[in-house]
Amino acid sequence: MSDDGDDDARDDLRKRQSQPSEDDRAPLRIPRIRRLETRATSRRRAARRASMFRGALARATRALAATRATAASRRAPVVAPTPAPTTTRDAVARARAFATRAGEGMRAYKPTSPGQRGRVTTSREGLHRGRPHKALAVGLRKTGGRNARGRITVWHRGGGAKRLYRVIDFKRDLAGARGVVRRLEYDPNRTARIALVDYEGGLGTRYVLAPHGARAGDELTSGAESDIKVGNALPLKNIPLQTTIHNIELVPGRGGQMCRSAGSAATLVKKGDDGYCVVKLPSGELRLVLEGCMATIGMLSNRGHQNRNIGKAGANRWRGIRPTTRGVAMNPIDHPHGGGEGRTSGGRPSCTPWGVHTKGKRTRNNKRTDRFRVSRRPRNRKKYNDNR
Repeated sequence: MSDDGDDDARDDLRKRQSQPSEDDRAPLRIPRIRRLETRATSRRRAARRASMFRGALARATRALAATRATAASRRAPVVAPTPAPTTTRDAVARARAFATRAGEGMRAYKPTSPGQRGRVTTSREGLHRGRPHKALAVGLRKTGGRNARGRITVWHRGGGAKRLYRVIDFKRDLAGARGVVRRLEYDPNRTARIALVDYEGGLGTRYVLAPHGARAGDELTSGAESDIKVGNALPLKNIPLQTTIHNIELVPGRGGQMCRSAGSAATLVKKGDDGYCVVKLPSGELRLVLEGCMATIGMLSNRGHQNRNIGKAGANRWRGIRPTTRGVAMNPIDHPHGGGEGRTSGGRPSCTPWGVHTKGKRTRNNKRTDRFRVSRRPRNRKKYNDNR
């Protein structure tokens, strides 16, 4: 009987231990209360962050509006405002957009890769994004630097993206015709921008070199009676002295041959009684040009082309430019600087693979046109720029 009583006592003790008392159940309610307090705190923090976001966005919007108003009153480009708070996504994006502007007509890239770091190109804002005018575009076949016999005559050519050649009107021979610029376009075959001009009277559409400052809707004319206005083409005898010109002819009716690259321009210095005018070229050389030759008023577009930084070697491969091998890395049979034990400096003044000096040696050899040169370009380019 005593053993049965002991078993009953043990069973009662186990039941009491398995069923906690009221005092034991009280601590189980504390974690639920803490969870409720945490949710309330999270809601307060979210409301505080939303209020900060709205305030930062309002401050950034006011700063941008003030900056635009100031720039409009001064007729100057919009400058970067004070950096916006980092808690506002729109403000941060706007600040980054201002930071990527590297100057007038230039575009800087974010350093998302080593090739993008430091890359600066000319901006294509406002240019036509579609294909060129079909009637003025022809296929362009690549040569890879080889002649008709298949031999390489020009080094470092090959590959590159496909191109369509845009037929440019270098002659500007539609005298008296009024043309309206339809749009500005990028031309992969030259550094300057081009303009698509529609001429009145059923004279069709032509591409011309776009001068600096040209916009869609501008009027262009050519001929002796044209106004002295940027983009108009006139004979040199009808252009005032000290006028900036480009796309200059050397033979009347042949089309412009000088000053056709981005940002280039010449100056009309003098008019003679012998039928020649003196033109100062971008290099500083003074040259005689027939007064009947046509020239276009103004400077060419895309002035920032010389300030670009391609960022990586692959950008030149896109343009069809292959790598250049240094002479000191070649064998003696291939270059005068080649050969030697270990790394050498070449052992002689810099020269071409055919032994012609590359540091200052004159290579001009055209006696037929020497009589048209009034003076050579300055030897000391730095001194020339300082005194100009």
